[in-house]
Amino acid sequence: MTSSTALVCDTEAWKDLKGHVEDIKKTHLRDLMSDVNRCESMMLEFDGLLLDYSRQRATVETMDKLLNLAKDAQLTEKISRMFNGEHINSTENRSVLHVALRAPKDAVIKADGKNVVPEVWNVLDKIKEFSEKIRSGSWVGATGKPLKDVIAIGIGGSFLGPLFVHTALQTDPESVECAKGRQLRFLANIDPVDVARNINGLNPETTLVVVVSKTFTTAETMLNARTLREWITAALGASAVAKHMVAVSTNLALVEKFGIDPNNAFAFWDWVGGRYSVCSAVGILPLSLQYGFSVVEKFLKGASSIDQHFQSTPFEKNIPVLLGLLSVWNVSFLGYPARAILPYSQALEKFAPHIQQVSMESNGKGVSIDGLPLPYETGEIDFGEPGTNGQHSFYQLIHQGRVIPCDFIGIVKSQQPVYLKGEVVSNHDELMSNFFAQPDALAYGKTPEQLQKENVSENLIPHKTFSGNRPSLSLLLPELSAYNVGQLLAIYEHRVAVQGFVWGINSFDQWGVELGKVLATQVRKQLHSSRTQGTTLEGFNYSTTTLLKRYLETSSEPQM
Repeated sequence: MTSSTALVCDTEAWKDLKGHVEDIKKTHLRDLMSDVNRCESMMLEFDGLLLDYSRQRATVETMDKLLNLAKDAQLTEKISRMFNGEHINSTENRSVLHVALRAPKDAVIKADGKNVVPEVWNVLDKIKEFSEKIRSGSWVGATGKPLKDVIAIGIGGSFLGPLFVHTALQTDPESVECAKGRQLRFLANIDPVDVARNINGLNPETTLVVVVSKTFTTAETMLNARTLREWITAALGASAVAKHMVAVSTNLALVEKFGIDPNNAFAFWDWVGGRYSVCSAVGILPLSLQYGFSVVEKFLKGASSIDQHFQSTPFEKNIPVLLGLLSVWNVSFLGYPARAILPYSQALEKFAPHIQQVSMESNGKGVSIDGLPLPYETGEIDFGEPGTNGQHSFYQLIHQGRVIPCDFIGIVKSQQPVYLKGEVVSNHDELMSNFFAQPDALAYGKTPEQLQKENVSENLIPHKTFSGNRPSLSLLLPELSAYNVGQLLAIYEHRVAVQGFVWGINSFDQWGVELGKVLATQVRKQLHSSRTQGTTLEGFNYSTTTLLKRYLETSSEPQM
């Protein structure tokens, strides 16, 4: 990969946008929204999706300038390098090929000169075969009972993505039918409470555990795996492990040592980052066990459709590219540090937590890909809740406090429609009334003059005034099927990559998670020696020493 030590902020396009901010500050969305031609140019349809970004604080001129920035940041070349398998994750010397995980069988995507698509499909075919054995009851547990309950153990990218997809499909009619009589649970936290919740009400005889760890050394995952191995062996004996536990890992030696048959290990590759691994065995195995491979294959096809759109569509019509450029505009030029992800669908309640990781772990960087300190802000603070829950929580701040750009995600056709006799509208129409109203409330606000005309008392006018001019965008999906869930995932994955490519950072490493783990190792050693040998606390600052002392004095952990 050719690298340049120039920062994007030194380009003409960046400087041009910096100057353009002053023009935008003189505008208000009330006026921008009255320009029908502008609004029409900011609507985009692809494969059943409708994107409307007309409520962004941007003009047609802004979009032209952002497209110039994409050119100066060599976005076309960077996207090509990703799809061509070049080692764009330079700090770890790896390709970034999550797109290969959902590529059609006949596609050619190379890493280190070798087409990886056949390998991907070998694993997918193995998942299909294995999940059908479990679901049909031809593979049974140690006592001959079918395995109808699955616990997937993994953390971070091995958990948040699959949980998002599972939660989205739980109420999809086709998926409901395919999941009858089955349960899927996710164990992530090292907190023993999470273990207790996961095994509550389950019988080891009917439970299959999927251990997800690329190296089979992830501290939290392996402790939880040993805990559930103990739960299984206590009830069914040590020989039951091979029947009740399988692995998603590349370390076959440690898998076998653990007691899992290496034939029941499902591979993934170095070119798959954890937070981008939902479409690998990490997500596809547990989801196929729950819903069957045919449903999950539709999810992969939805993601692949967006991959192809992202790779081949001109930028002015390219959904992930436009979303990424608008995020750069909001963060680095307008100075908005956060983004609210607001799906008007309860089925998407785990979407924001997943995108939180995809975005903040990818773009929460302070140096360029060449190691230069950045003189501009990157990344944003992502958070969100389904509507209308969020409206009764944090929308107050969004309307009258800090400016936080919002992503409104709506679904045309409900997964579970309800029509009550005598009601003005269906339950879904009631929900969607808010989806359509909130972006306008943020954009237009309410002026003191309007309040005076409504005879609001003078002392309340400042409290009831809404400044408006608060940016948002709306994404409308036709329904929330497995295919649409795949589309939504890929849009946000690529949007995050676009932001990183423009900012000139490495969106595919995560060195920031390392330091805390190293320090935790020192604490772990101290806790062990204090509990087993009564050693005094050493090597910690006054604050940590005081907290540790209190913890050791008052916790009732058994002596080991």
